[in-house]
Amino acid sequence: MPVSRPSHLALGLLCCGGALFAVSLADAARLRQQRADSGQAMQALVRQLQLTDLCLFTEARYTRHPSQTDLHSAFQDHPLALEHFPSGSLLLPPANLRGHHERLDRETEVPD
Repeated sequence: MPVSRPSHLALGLLCCGGALFAVSLADAARLRQQRADSGQAMQALVRQLQLTDLCLFTEARYTRHPSQTDLHSAFQDHPLALEHFPSGSLLLPPANLRGHHERLDRETEVPD
């Protein structure tokens, strides 16, 4: 007669959890294929209405809509001013803005 150990129960629960996780991944893949057409229609609608990105922070205009910002708006009060808003330290500028600007820190000299 086999002896039931507590680790057998833990192993059974782990296997059940893994199977449920695999089923949820398969369901997500099925739903993605099913809704692919509606996703393309939604992208076309966003392009037609010229909607901006999702508003994650409401405190500063350069973190409210990162696609509508420029690199200098965070320093609008003074070039060496500290960041006013905490969200400015959490959100980087979009990658498309970072590539177009020359790095000035290599050429600029700090005055005495």
